[in-house]
Amino acid sequence: MSENYEIDKVDIQILHLLMQNAMMPFTEIAHKIGVSPGTIHVRMKKMDAIGLIKSSHLIVNPLKLGYGITAFLGVYLDKSSMYDNVVKELEKIPEIVDCHYMTGTYSMFIKIICKDTMHLKQILHDKIQQIVGIDRTETFISLEESFSRPMKLELPKKN
Repeated sequence: MSENYEIDKVDIQILHLLMQNAMMPFTEIAHKIGVSPGTIHVRMKKMDAIGLIKSSHLIVNPLKLGYGITAFLGVYLDKSSMYDNVVKELEKIPEIVDCHYMTGTYSMFIKIICKDTMHLKQILHDKIQQIVGIDRTETFISLEESFSRPMKLELPKKN
């Protein structure tokens, strides 16, 4: 598939609808934007092939599943060269749902979802802080997620 594929208004409309509801059927998307379901299918395949679409997933409410703690963790590495090895180890911990390489105070910033504070303590003590390359961590517990939304989409600027 061509890397030269140019995103247009229809692609943006498709992406916008799917970012709001990844389970929306292509037929419904087609109806909403006035194209055929086949057009949606072809465009989705093209956008996937060029790497525009990273993934689609369902977002569940962790509280309904007994996970009452969302925490953010600033991670200090012994050396920045340890980053790749540390990431490989962090990926093995299912409670970690996001991981970012950072500029500024922390080397990394991760998001963890746990059942309770004891579960968080166990993850921190028995797993994260045992990883070779992690110097220390700083934990922030979220009291409430005020909002979470997909990014705003616009057509790319042409050169």
